[in-house]
Amino acid sequence: GEGFDQIEQRLNVSKNPDATMVGHSDMKDPPKDQVQQLIDLYSKGQLQEALTQASNLLRDYPNSVVLYNIVGVSHKGLGNLEEAIEVYKKAIFLNPDYADTYNNMGITLKEQGKLDEALTALNKALSIDPDNAEAYYNIGNALKEQGYLEEAIEAYTKALSVNPDLTIIHYSISSIKTYKADDKHFLQVQK
Repeated sequence: GEGFDQIEQRLNVSKNPDATMVGHSDMKDPPKDQVQQLIDLYSKGQLQEALTQASNLLRDYPNSVVLYNIVGVSHKGLGNLEEAIEVYKKAIFLNPDYADTYNNMGITLKEQGKLDEALTALNKALSIDPDNAEAYYNIGNALKEQGYLEEAIEAYTKALSVNPDLTIIHYSISSIKTYKADDKHFLQVQK
């Protein structure tokens, strides 16, 4: 993963007030318990099973951006990067204002070595959700890979300003900077 594999947070499952309603054909997303089962499969590393089940559910919920994101991250985890990108494009078509899709696409584009495209997608995620710590973190990773170390540190610092408890970001900053023993990031990494 690119840091925090908190797909449940990334997919904002709990923000769907209709997710517990069963049997409504006009619903965009499947019931919350079905989505949670997919998240559990993904979290346990059962990516093929998550992919299969989410793809099957898309037949009943063809407009579910959440399902498309699960299919996409599962494809990415299985190394099917082109398939993941295509799935994210479908999700963006369905809902161009869903920041997590752009974040997921950015991570996948970065893995493909398409760093400029990755940064475009990640910045789009931030334009939709300016408090998206994961997008800042992923921007930092892409900038670091491009050799823009000061800009990477800025992105990591913004991520920490949104969520100061993300230890992975302290590690990322410490991989760029050389610290004195009393530096706050160095001390956080030592905990």
